[in-house]
Amino acid sequence: MTHPVHPLPYTLLAQAGDPRGQPVSRILLDNHTSTPRVMLGAMAEAARIGQPIARVMTAEALATRQQVLEAQARHYGALIMDKTTTPADGTLAGLLPGDFCLLHGVLPWVRLGETLVLATSRPDEFDAMLADLPPDLGPVMMALALEADIHDEIGRRHGDALAKAAENWVPAEDSCRDLNKAGPLASGIALVAIIVALGLLATVPQLFFGAALIMALGSLLVSQILKVSALIAAPRREPAPLVHLPRTPPVVTIIVPLFHEQEIASTLIKRLSRLTYPKALLDVVLVLEAEDAVTCQTLNRTTLPPWMRRITVPPGEIQTKPRALNYALRFTRGEIVGIYDAEDAPAPDQIEHVVSHFSKASHDVGCVQGILDYYNPRANWLSRCFTIEYASWFRIVLPGLARMGFAVPLGGTTVFFRREALEKVRGWDAHNVTEDADLGMRLARHGWQTELIRSVTREEANNRFWPWIKQRSRWLKGYGITWWVHSRRPKRLWQDLGAKRFFGLQALLLGTLLQFALAPVLWSFWLIVVGLPHPMDGYMAREGILALTGLFLAAEAISFVIGIAALARSPHAQLYHWVPTMFAYFPMGTAAVYKALWETAFSPFYWDKTQHGHSDPDHQGADIPPDTHV
Repeated sequence: MTHPVHPLPYTLLAQAGDPRGQPVSRILLDNHTSTPRVMLGAMAEAARIGQPIARVMTAEALATRQQVLEAQARHYGALIMDKTTTPADGTLAGLLPGDFCLLHGVLPWVRLGETLVLATSRPDEFDAMLADLPPDLGPVMMALALEADIHDEIGRRHGDALAKAAENWVPAEDSCRDLNKAGPLASGIALVAIIVALGLLATVPQLFFGAALIMALGSLLVSQILKVSALIAAPRREPAPLVHLPRTPPVVTIIVPLFHEQEIASTLIKRLSRLTYPKALLDVVLVLEAEDAVTCQTLNRTTLPPWMRRITVPPGEIQTKPRALNYALRFTRGEIVGIYDAEDAPAPDQIEHVVSHFSKASHDVGCVQGILDYYNPRANWLSRCFTIEYASWFRIVLPGLARMGFAVPLGGTTVFFRREALEKVRGWDAHNVTEDADLGMRLARHGWQTELIRSVTREEANNRFWPWIKQRSRWLKGYGITWWVHSRRPKRLWQDLGAKRFFGLQALLLGTLLQFALAPVLWSFWLIVVGLPHPMDGYMAREGILALTGLFLAAEAISFVIGIAALARSPHAQLYHWVPTMFAYFPMGTAAVYKALWETAFSPFYWDKTQHGHSDPDHQGADIPPDTHV
């Protein structure tokens, strides 16, 4: 087949003495792009971390991307494809799949007669890639292009297909995407259950309250046993582990989903710039939604460092954080993939500790979770309680669960994965609004271990009442959906997790939901204590009332002890005297759980966005963890 000659306004970069084959470093020196002293340091860094000099020069801002690209073109004797002067030919979109282009960093750009000009951003890998090309492409010629230009064109050609794949990457049997497609039988059972419950409440309130009381007490007891066990198992203070990077440190991808973040974008860049991991090994991707003009305009006014880039997710049937993560993952190259939120301020040496931990861990450790903390705990009472709750969760409960061998529900940020593990479980469920907890369970079911490290990320405590309710209702809705997804086939879940972790999942997910949902049943018994009428009057002896009162007080005492123990492991000793006020904090979760139940019924995939940037750090430097291991 004869192909038309494309009118290509290109120049083959050459100069006297023909620099083809000369090292890129030599060409940059000859062009006066760099000085010998700077180049010597860059070459030493490239040798230390096992990366090409071109990547080091670009990442450390020692040369611009364009200058490095021109030096590479002279080294390889190759063309440069510039999208402004030589737009890519969209009719070539069907020659190579989008996934192939992303994997190898290539793009069919134009044809010159019979020859296909294949643009690449990784010329050092081009020859190895040739063997994987379809045999019917015909003659192929390498050209160079900026990675951003290649990715933009891939997005234009294949974005819709990649976005659809991101929505459905997790297999249907492991996803919640059929939650709003319940059949007549399931809908009928749910309706009958609601009618029966309401009928019992109206006609036989004693039976209704008795059944609710049994479930409430059962969930309360299981929860307290789990907390006490976690407290006993949680590791005590230990010497900080030494950082040991492998001889060739891996590239680490950091994905940061952004949505309506005009207040936080510039601050985020400043905070991530503090990371001390070699910039040539960092691949930081800011992920935007195509419809988010606000964040897009903000970033257009912001100069990104050369190791940071942006990816725009095309619109689709849903718009969720996990869908954006799945889409963006295809555009990344790190062996380790981490997630940060827009308001995060990680410890500067956090990536070194993550890489060191993975290098020393067994291969079945597929995930590492760091500690989340807050930089505005003194903003108001709500932020103080939120800080105590997070200290209890990340410094006591999660480490204890992991130490006991239970499946760990992940946090949505400061969580790092081996790419292999993430791809084997097929990423995040794009329809689950608590994608992190779900992913933690799927990792466990596929045989991957999650371990916790004591490296800290500080973020903004959500300290306004209604935004707190909305955020917590999304978390609880996700807990409920995650429990349903994993428990709808109990036999398979038992086989995947084993007995201990099976019951642990039930206790953690279902137990949390039952505690919040049935808390009013337990509160109602205070009416009897103070002498007011109650549906269970005459059915409970004085001894039963005293036993209930003792159980309630014991539960509060356990929460108090865990709060104190957690603060002792944190830098927030000034919050000790606020721990007793937590009895007034957790009841807000009951309001949130009923909002979550309503949304689960009528809008299960609705993502109630938490707005950031409303509460500044308590003081200058509060957003910098003073010690990675505090």
